Amino acid sequence: MNGSVLVLNQNFEPLNICNLKRAFVLLWLGKAEVVRYDSGQLHSVSEAYEIPTVVRLSHFVRRPLPQLKLSRKGVFARDKHVCQYCGHTGGELTLDHIVPRDRGGTNDWDNLVCCCLKCNNKKGNRMPTEAKMLLRKKPRKPKYVPYIAYPRFMSAIKTDEWREFLIHYMKDFDVLMGE
Repeated sequence: MNGSVLVLNQNFEPLNICNLKRAFVLLWLGKAEVVRYDSGQLHSVSEAYEIPTVVRLSHFVRRPLPQLKLSRKGVFARDKHVCQYCGHTGGELTLDHIVPRDRGGTNDWDNLVCCCLKCNNKKGNRMPTEAKMLLRKKPRKPKYVPYIAYPRFMSAIKTDEWREFLIHYMKDFDVLMGE
C-alpha cells in the first residue's frame, strides 16, 4: 500500500500528508471522509476499494501554529533548486551567504540563497556587487503553510489533485506558475 494522501482539517485546512494505510485506518474508524478519490483501486480477497487521495477529518483538530524553521531543504525549495546568480539547475548546489558571515552576515531567510558551486567560488567571500554578480530575485522568508513543512508543501503543490486545497495557503503564486 504505497501512496500519499492529503489530510484536511474539518474546515478544509491542510494538516498533513499521510500514507495510504493511515488514510484507510482513519476512514475505517469513521474519523475521516473522502473528499477526492484517485483513479486506482485497492483489492482485498472479496472487495475492491477506491483509493483516496484527499481526506477530511470528521472533527476539528486544534493545533498551535508552528514556526517556519530555516533549513537547507527549505532554502532549496524556496529557490526551486535554481542557482540565484546564474540560473543553473541540477548538479551540485550549495547555500551562499549574500553578506558573508565574517562581514556580519547572518543565517536567515533574507541572507541565504541556493547557489551552484561555480558561482559560489566566483563570489567567494565578497558581496555580490563586489563580484559583479546580480541576484535573480531578492530572497525572503516564505509565507508559511500551516502544519505542513515548507519543502514538503512545495512538493505537494505540484500534485494536481491537491493543488486546489493548498493554493489558498500559498502567497507566492510565482512559485506555482514556475516563474
